[in-house]
Amino acid sequence: MKNYLLFYITILSVFSFNGYSQKSQVASADIKYDNYAYIDAIKTYERVAAKGYKSIDLFQKLGNSYYFNSDLDKAAKWYGELFSMSSDQQPEYFFRYSQCLKSVGETDKANMILEQFYQKADDDSRAKLFEKNKNYLEDIKANSGRYIIEDAGVNSKYSDYGSSYYNNKLVFASARDNGSIGQKKHKWTNQYFTNLFVADLGEESTLGEINEFSNTINTKFNESTPVFTKDGKTMYFTRNNYLDGKKGKDGNDITLIKIYRATFENDKWANIIELPFTSDQYSTAHPALSPDEKTLYFASDLPGTIGQSDLFKVRINDDGSFETPENLGKKINTEGKETFPFVTAENELYFASNGHLGLGGLDIFVSKINPDGTFDEVQNVGDGINSNNDDFAFLIDTKSRRGFFTSNREGGLGYDDIYKFIETRKLIYKKELFGNVTDLISAQILPGTTITLFDNQFKLVSTTNSDQNGNYSFNVDSEKTYNIRAVKQEYTTKEQKIRITRENGRTELPITLEKIRCKVTVGNDLGVCFGIKMIYFDLDKSNIRQEAAYDLEKILDVLIQNPTMKLDIRSHTDSRQTFKYNEDLSNRRAKSTIAWLVKNGINQNRLIGKGYGETQLVNKCLDGVECTEEEHQQNRRSEFIINSL
Repeated sequence: MKNYLLFYITILSVFSFNGYSQKSQVASADIKYDNYAYIDAIKTYERVAAKGYKSIDLFQKLGNSYYFNSDLDKAAKWYGELFSMSSDQQPEYFFRYSQCLKSVGETDKANMILEQFYQKADDDSRAKLFEKNKNYLEDIKANSGRYIIEDAGVNSKYSDYGSSYYNNKLVFASARDNGSIGQKKHKWTNQYFTNLFVADLGEESTLGEINEFSNTINTKFNESTPVFTKDGKTMYFTRNNYLDGKKGKDGNDITLIKIYRATFENDKWANIIELPFTSDQYSTAHPALSPDEKTLYFASDLPGTIGQSDLFKVRINDDGSFETPENLGKKINTEGKETFPFVTAENELYFASNGHLGLGGLDIFVSKINPDGTFDEVQNVGDGINSNNDDFAFLIDTKSRRGFFTSNREGGLGYDDIYKFIETRKLIYKKELFGNVTDLISAQILPGTTITLFDNQFKLVSTTNSDQNGNYSFNVDSEKTYNIRAVKQEYTTKEQKIRITRENGRTELPITLEKIRCKVTVGNDLGVCFGIKMIYFDLDKSNIRQEAAYDLEKILDVLIQNPTMKLDIRSHTDSRQTFKYNEDLSNRRAKSTIAWLVKNGINQNRLIGKGYGETQLVNKCLDGVECTEEEHQQNRRSEFIINSL
């Protein structure tokens, strides 16, 4: 992974050594380290460490050198030495160490280190993400298994990455040996500088012969990550700060990277300019266009970024000029690294990040862009595309569901490799909680009911009203518990709890409301007013259970409030067991119900009752007829028929 394209963070520290020889060796390594020549620095640091020398600074720099070059397993080794020597480290080292532990499969230990990271930096958005969702691996698992992946067929033993569609071709960056005498190597990675290459794109994303893209675009420095307008006449691309033979440097004498624009005229790419919001003092890279080509997305560490690199967008005016870049905000950006944006024709933002919760290294994430420019919940696209190493530069054709991405995972041909894929199952961006609201007795729909959604701590999330068909819906998060409150005039307010699972995109929760005033007359079942379908008894017994007493309290209250009301209490069973057994059991239960009401103050002469056993079934479930448990339940019922008012 070329971190000059992913952005870096420089940690300046001074070694304190005993012995002139070691001082001189490490001082030399420090110079290389501070100039980002990490490969050379590593050699010196490791030679010093091999002699048994231990230092917090030494282990920090060894860990960082490998971390910045995305060699996470080796970084894990040296960060392990660092934490063995002292766990009193800055929070960032806890985060880096956890990332490296994931890359070597030590997920439990990584999460333990993340927990400590949260204790040290609870205001860090990465720590908040972990504390909010410690079961993030389950979310990743739910999004996994959606891709068929194979080698793209264009990889070399060098670094190949960052592809883009262009006129039925695929353009990508590569550090392969192009035979040029002046081809340069970069001290950070010991890789050749990258140029753009192109291959014809065939059926099923097969790639043809590889050629250099353009000798007017490629230079002796780095070119990468192009994006093209649909008409093929304009391209934006990343290059080192180099134009017209002149190399720009920042205040530390470092050549950073910029986004450039070129137009296709007279069969060649020309008019190469750097974009006006670029600078010698910070990097801009990895351009991506919105579907209408009026907005350019990119990565940068320009002043005011939240993390090591953030994602930005900038409006492109009709005359080709640009508005002021806008940070995509904390929903997308973290204190870590967000980079390699890509926007699909369906307004989905894919990007790589090591700040959001992932499997290790850079993972690929996605968020739906709403019409108002806000973003939906950020989701990890899952295992397969993502690995324990760096995965980035995601590209997909939304019609064919085929695409490409880059990874430095195990088993690749080179330093970074391009893989092709087909998506077999689309990601569900939003979980929906929905249902309809009806009257408990009549089943009449109830439009205009106020439905309020609360979290599990009863903090307000959202409010809506049921529509003309009695329907309501909310966008919710998976693996969360919510409370729903339904309020309508003349009805009793109702609250229900619901758990949203990962498996389904839509969770249904019907709501039935009881009228505050239930109108009844002689011959009506009083139990219907309160939704009493059955008075519950223990199996084969007739003693009143606690939940039965709760329902009987409602009947008791009505009888007290209406002293002239008389009831006929009827108990029914299903057809299972013998006719005689069911008759006797239902009789005992009817008598137990009457006895409970009499015990609680109702005059015996207001109550009559009888058990009807299985003689008044409400459906087909006679002896010998196969029925579901739900169908049998319909026959096991209690009735409170009003005989007199």
